[in-house]
Amino acid sequence: MKVKIDPKWAGPGPHEAECTVKHREYNSGKNSYLGRGGWKYSTAAAIEEPIKPSLTIDHTQLLINGKFVDAASGKTFSTLDPRTGEERSRILLRFADLVEKHNNEIAALETWDNGKPYEQSATIEVPMFVRLFRYYAGWADKIHGLTVPADGPYHVQTLREPIGVAGQIIPWNFPLLMFAWKVGPALACGNTVVLKTAEQTPLSALYVSKLMHEAGLPPGVLNVVSGFGPTAGASLASHMDVDKIAFTGSTATGKIVLQLAATSNLKKTTLELGGKSPFIVCEDADVDQAVELAHFALFFNQGQCCCAGSRTYVHERVYDEFLEKAKARAIQRSVGDPFKGGIEQGPQIDSEQFEKILRCIRAGIDGGATLETGGERFGTKGYYIKPTVFSNVQDDMLIAKEEIFGPVQSILKYKDLGEVIRRANASRYGLAAGVFTQNIDTANTLTRALRVGTVWVNCFDIFDAAIPFGGYKMSGQGREKGVYSLDNYLQVKAVVTPLKNPAWI
Repeated sequence: MKVKIDPKWAGPGPHEAECTVKHREYNSGKNSYLGRGGWKYSTAAAIEEPIKPSLTIDHTQLLINGKFVDAASGKTFSTLDPRTGEERSRILLRFADLVEKHNNEIAALETWDNGKPYEQSATIEVPMFVRLFRYYAGWADKIHGLTVPADGPYHVQTLREPIGVAGQIIPWNFPLLMFAWKVGPALACGNTVVLKTAEQTPLSALYVSKLMHEAGLPPGVLNVVSGFGPTAGASLASHMDVDKIAFTGSTATGKIVLQLAATSNLKKTTLELGGKSPFIVCEDADVDQAVELAHFALFFNQGQCCCAGSRTYVHERVYDEFLEKAKARAIQRSVGDPFKGGIEQGPQIDSEQFEKILRCIRAGIDGGATLETGGERFGTKGYYIKPTVFSNVQDDMLIAKEEIFGPVQSILKYKDLGEVIRRANASRYGLAAGVFTQNIDTANTLTRALRVGTVWVNCFDIFDAAIPFGGYKMSGQGREKGVYSLDNYLQVKAVVTPLKNPAWI
């Protein structure tokens, strides 16, 4: 299809022209996802006619020497009511308000599609989604270039221009938040987007995309495709008219995306991939607090989190106490229907992931680790797995090396700081790490020694919109969120103009 970028939406540069995306499924016509009109949920928070205040405007002249006077030329100019404009920031803010209004419906869709607890969707993820779009709305009118000093009589400026058509592929574990991480900066920078949802979880993205258009987004700026990776995802990554690709998912698939991007038009690529994050409990730790935080770091979102603290390193002096309390906390964890109040853990996403997790658990047992609790299906229906804890785990075991993406905690023992740094860094992944200590010197040593993109000290999974996120090594390239994410969707152009008889240089 041909995506025409509204000049009111795009910034200066090539985006006032047409950007061509030829895939028919991206079309916004009657055969597309955005144009079918078969929505089952009310999204009736449409843009209303602006309210006209009961106010008379008396002062429109120039104020000179305490008096209102006409301009010497007699000319006037009009002012614009910004409520009727199509500025990017205002559309994004309006969209955030609409999402906030429909919080409960969106949370229900997210839980119904994904299986995560409804309380998590409604009180954490949808509000965080709103915060992300308000954050990027704030950036939309603050993107600018620089004036650059140069030798000789030249005026040099840089322009930061939208990159063009951004292809984006999001995963199934956090459908809403990954939508915000990708779409927010892309639109704030003035790009058009073709977003592919995960085939397991398309519903919330389609719902909020409808709200985005109700907020005033011009047709063709945001396009959503629900399809499978080998077809829709591969087509997007290899398309010659897509200027940039962003992918979140497994490292294996990320390699394929990077290869397709390189062999097509060498499109700019950002990848947020897998992880096997260490969570380091130091000898001075408050064990009760450390147990609770380590439990959250691993079991949050059914363990289906790329940065999950899935290698729990515990100092030998507190190891035994930690293990007993971690086991008790896992047994206490409430598992069940995610729409029930008080439930901490819902089902895994699908049968494929369910079976993979159980295979990893069997590999842990066969490899010599001690199964402390869990390790089997919960109930007789659905993809529920009992919270699982392993002790006596060694670094060369599969459960200590591979990304399980499930509710399986591996607890490893270490002797000193140098040892745990070496072992933590021995992974091919480098997405995140957790450090639990009361010693500021220990914290400083670890935060600088660990080869990861994020280190949480005495906390975990803090994902404010302004905090950049991304990995070292095989956990990806580029950063999402924060000011760093804008660079993914902008190009820099240098403009050089001769100066004739400049008064100064």
